[in-house]
This record gives sequence, structure tokens and C-alpha cells, in this order.
Amino acid sequence: MVSDNLQVDAPDRLTWRDGTFTCALGRSGISTDKREGDGATPVGRFALRRVMYRPDRLEAPVTALPLHPLAPDDGWCDDPAHAAYNRPVKRPFSASHEALWRDDGLYDVIVELGYNDDPVVVGKGSAIFMHVAQPDFAPTEGCVALSRENLLSILAACAAETWITVNPQP
Repeated sequence: MVSDNLQVDAPDRLTWRDGTFTCALGRSGISTDKREGDGATPVGRFALRRVMYRPDRLEAPVTALPLHPLAPDDGWCDDPAHAAYNRPVKRPFSASHEALWRDDGLYDVIVELGYNDDPVVVGKGSAIFMHVAQPDFAPTEGCVALSRENLLSILAACAAETWITVNPQP
């Protein structure tokens, strides 16, 4: 049976429906004990919450998922000591955060994954996304990254109920 959920397996494979795609994962591999800043991609089954995109670089992606155009002041708090930990924020922002409006194109399309968000557990990791990979598929800081073409193709066929499962390393 062909799965309608995304399946990620180390070191670099995402399977969905009848396709297999190269992906980049965290520089520390896949972890069952994700911690803030460890560079690992967390094991688990996660909802695809919404798609954020750079409206100055591409049209709104075709998808059944909720869409949110990014703005230059968008960020994501990665400071475990702050009340907004693992939440979107507006920049400038005094605590540690990641800028979502990037020059390198990696965040031209971002899928917010439902990791450590309901409820947020301080120190368990933040800003775990599916996003555009570097051309050489270099490791991420803990996210799942695909080529822009493959990411947009998958999003176009996703249902609102599609999940992503990151499987433990064998």
C-alpha cells in the first residue's frame, strides 16, 4: 500500500506515495532525544501546520495547507528562556531568534512542522521546518530540506491531513 504521509529515513531519503526524494537532515542525524541547538532532526510524527513563503520570490504555492506570506520582520524565537520560545515573532526581537526572511533562498518556502508546539516544552528544540535545501544538500540545523522543485510538487499534492514521519535511524 502506498502511504499518503511523508516518510523520512536517514541519511537522506524522503518517500511519499510512489516517489523517493533526496533530502537533507540535521547535521547530527536523527534523534529520539532532541535538544535545543543539538543539530538533530527529531524522530516522530508531525502535522504540517502551515506553509510560509517569500511573496517577492514566488507566487503563493498551490497547496491544501494554510498559507502565510512572509514579511521582512518575521522571525522565530529559539531562546528557551523566553516566553515566545518556539513561536513566530516580529523583528527586531531582543531574545535569540531565527530570521525567516533570508537572502540565501532556503526559507523561500517553509513548512511549519508540528514539533514541540502543543504544548511547547522548554529546551526540546525549536524552528523545526521542512524547507528548501542547499544546492549540495548540506545538513540542516535539524530541519528536513528538499529541492525547491520537489518541495513545491509535494505541497501541491498534500492534503490538509498529510503528516510527516521521521523514522529512527536503524
